[in-house]
Amino acid sequence: MKPLEGLLVLDFSQFLAGPSAAMRLADLGARVIKIERPGGGDICRQLYISNSKLDGDSTLFHSINRNKQSFAADLKDPADLARVKKLVAQADVLIQNFRPGVMKRIGLDYEEVAKINPRLVYGIVTGYGTSGPWVDLPGQDLLAQSRSGLVWLSGDADRPPTPMGLAVCDLAASAHLVQGILACLLRRATTGQGGKIEVSLLESILDLQFELTTTFLNDGGKLPQRSTINNGHAYLGAPYGIYATANGFLALAMGSVVRLGELLEMPALATFANPDSWFSQRDEIKALLREHLKTQPTQHWLDRLVPADYWCAEVLNWQELFKHAAFAELDWVMEVQREDGPVMKTTRCPITIDGARYKSRLGAPRVGQHNEQITQEFGLA
Repeated sequence: MKPLEGLLVLDFSQFLAGPSAAMRLADLGARVIKIERPGGGDICRQLYISNSKLDGDSTLFHSINRNKQSFAADLKDPADLARVKKLVAQADVLIQNFRPGVMKRIGLDYEEVAKINPRLVYGIVTGYGTSGPWVDLPGQDLLAQSRSGLVWLSGDADRPPTPMGLAVCDLAASAHLVQGILACLLRRATTGQGGKIEVSLLESILDLQFELTTTFLNDGGKLPQRSTINNGHAYLGAPYGIYATANGFLALAMGSVVRLGELLEMPALATFANPDSWFSQRDEIKALLREHLKTQPTQHWLDRLVPADYWCAEVLNWQELFKHAAFAELDWVMEVQREDGPVMKTTRCPITIDGARYKSRLGAPRVGQHNEQITQEFGLA
């Protein structure tokens, strides 16, 4: 039995943060019903991160809405709204990411639904919270990254600010929302009372930077200084970074520069015996490493570093990773399918419980696919 079996989650959210949080709850056993507008449904159905489409919807939509059912309802229509409120009265969790004020105008804000169902755990995702000068700005990942300071941590010092190559604000907010929902469900088990959880893209990405911003707050407000050469972390000294080899790339993490010089047969690194120099002369050390490491293939360096337990790794692309025995051991890829639709490969839940890796064959639903079933089952007619 999965830990959340028996719980009913209503997913009113769109795009990424909210739907992926609802998907994680589904992975853990909850029944998730996606509430969508008739016709087009979740805007994410037509939001592409490539030109890839499957059965009329983007693969992005499929990837974060698997293992759900869909109930189509026009929340501006009184009859549909009444049906949805009947469903809310029987739910355990509700997730929404409308801009602040929208659900209140509809009559589905927390204060109103708590009157219908005081045991409901109500999760909200916003871009920048529910008050303040940014409250009405679009909560989009790149924009949140840019406002958060994160983009000044990646890339070399002589390059422009560099965003992360994935929707990290959305994904962090999604994880925080799941944490809050599970905590509130645990409290409800003892008090019988639901609650309201609020997360924002900005707060979540700031939290993801807590180590670095704590340094900033206690270091006289000095801005992070990226390496000019092979920057891997704005606050870490040499050798931290990724280096080209004769046939690929090698990642070097924290470690003694002197010991590294011995392992790589680089006498020049012995002059940096003072660990303080690994920070103050970071770019000088990295420049020496950059020239030296490109003289031999990656495996040549791994054969020297790995037996000595020096922290390093070959830099793999997805083609290389997916062929590796270590990846095969994870049993990471699974197939999902709409009833009579095409099969899509995607990834499983990353959480293992009691030795079980959770997978589900059920793909993302079509808009309103389960209206009839849900209407009868929950007495919504």
